[in-house]
Amino acid sequence: MASFLGTVRPTPSSIACFAPCRRQILLYSSRLSLPRTGFFRFKRILQACLQSNLANGGSGVHLPAKQSEIIFMGTGTSEGIPRVSCLTNTSKTCPVCTKAMEPGNKNRRLNTSILIRYPGPSGICNILIDAGFSTIVLFIGFLPMGICLTITCCISVRLRTIDAVIITHSHADAIGGLDDLRDWTNNVQPYIPIYVAERDFEVMKKTHYYLIDTSGVIPGAAVSDLQFNIINEEPFTVHDLKVTPLPVWHGSGYRSLGFRFGNVCYISDVSDILEETYPLLKDCEILIMDALRPDRSSSTHFGLPRALDEVRKIQPKKTLFTGMMHLMDHEKVNEELVKLMETEGLNVQLSYDGLRVPVTL
Repeated sequence: MASFLGTVRPTPSSIACFAPCRRQILLYSSRLSLPRTGFFRFKRILQACLQSNLANGGSGVHLPAKQSEIIFMGTGTSEGIPRVSCLTNTSKTCPVCTKAMEPGNKNRRLNTSILIRYPGPSGICNILIDAGFSTIVLFIGFLPMGICLTITCCISVRLRTIDAVIITHSHADAIGGLDDLRDWTNNVQPYIPIYVAERDFEVMKKTHYYLIDTSGVIPGAAVSDLQFNIINEEPFTVHDLKVTPLPVWHGSGYRSLGFRFGNVCYISDVSDILEETYPLLKDCEILIMDALRPDRSSSTHFGLPRALDEVRKIQPKKTLFTGMMHLMDHEKVNEELVKLMETEGLNVQLSYDGLRVPVTL
């Protein structure tokens, strides 16, 4: 069950007062126009981001009747790929981060997030799982024409509704982009429902206090208008979609949630799966699973070897790994993973930003 906590009602205003701090960049299809001086590296990153999304099939938002899909909004770690520390390293070249700068390269990864799109009673529903710092950037992929993008990543796109956001946990790469939703609640829809566990809501009261209690917001300032709904570890419904929480550990003593919708199971941040969670994974057709690095697990994330062991235990029909760091080269790792189909019958691959997977919900 989800309990309703009310809405946040910011004072209506514009964000024109921030204009002096924002430099606008005009993107037309795959071209990026910037001043001749400065911002060259930023230009390359944004150009790669745009061209990658267009190349990966993110050029439209229309769904066939009765068809649902999952779109991978981000498949990387909290710092994303390419990593700034690698791009600025003059003494050593990082192969994966260098590839991630190339237009259309699948090693470019934003904060881990997916978008669930399915036909609802009144049209297509868009449910976002997690909203990290960089998640909103990928909505650019739905534009076939040009858009206006600012350095602060405020983006206006054709995808005109976000029906709900479901939060897996309260780390910054899952909730850091909530304030970027102000463009929607100021200009597109009156508010956005947020579904979050009580423990994570308590964290958000500190990290995003101004979104929860607007009494301290400076008059005239704009913040996202969010409607918080507390969930527990029991199934709940969002716009006629049944969502079943999948409790997991994300480091010692830190609880995170995966989610099951239909026969799709999504576990993005995990170091161990609770025994009581395994029955909830039975008959999973598509498993989306955390796999940080190729050689070993960390204290908070599955590495590829452990993730593969879990796949063998859960036995889904297909598995797509997510949350990969810059040691995971998309093509090289997938070349090795495809061999497991021949040797073990395991259908496993790395996902990538912009990947669209048709599903039945």
